[in-house]
Amino acid sequence: MLIDTHCHLYFKELKKDIPGILGRAKQMDVTKFICVGTNLKDSTECLKLSEEYDNIYSTVGIHPHDAKNAPKDFVERIIKLKNHHGVVAIGEMGLDYYRNISSPEIQKHIFRSQLRIAKESGKPIILHNRDADKDVINILSDFPDVIGVAHCFSSNIETAKSLLNLGYYISFSGNLTFKNSSLPFVAKELPLERILVETDSPFLSPVPFRGKVNEPGRTRLVAEKLGSIFNIPFEEIAKITTENAMRLFNLLN
Repeated sequence: MLIDTHCHLYFKELKKDIPGILGRAKQMDVTKFICVGTNLKDSTECLKLSEEYDNIYSTVGIHPHDAKNAPKDFVERIIKLKNHHGVVAIGEMGLDYYRNISSPEIQKHIFRSQLRIAKESGKPIILHNRDADKDVINILSDFPDVIGVAHCFSSNIETAKSLLNLGYYISFSGNLTFKNSSLPFVAKELPLERILVETDSPFLSPVPFRGKVNEPGRTRLVAEKLGSIFNIPFEEIAKITTENAMRLFNLLN
């Protein structure tokens, strides 16, 4: 069994065929899914999916790209949504200095506000970080009681170790499989008990499907790549990463 710890099932490319997507995923031994919100509207759609399917969990949060459009009462609205029984984390939140769709100052404000919600609720966070390593680590350091996962990790080993020291897990997506990627070298240096797998579907489809619409079932290809990196069987990688996800997101019951 594998858990896709980060997918966006409400995107039109996937939403139109949820039963088919879940069926194909099951054939690949991917049986649980965390549907991640990027704004309040998307988060509400995640909640609806978690109500309809007992193997889909949800998150609520505001992505750094969406930070500039956050309503004035976004804190109150996230707090209200987070109490839904299907919600396992706050986010996707963080900083993105690659695109800078929202200004850095607005991103930081929305990021810190959501970290405060996570601290008060005791829920883990889904962290988005692109080209913002220093500021991300500095801000997370101000919230030592909060843990979570650095989703779709794409930074260097120094950043990974800083996140581990703060109690975070590291999640790899399809970019782990890309030719000439440095991520296999990073992954090899990490403790397996702190690694998760994901697709970030419909984005970042792994080799040999790179450039195509991604699906949760391809979490298996990421796990298989990890197996080759650590030279251990797929079944062991699946067991370890699933246990990690269940522990972080409190899916033990």
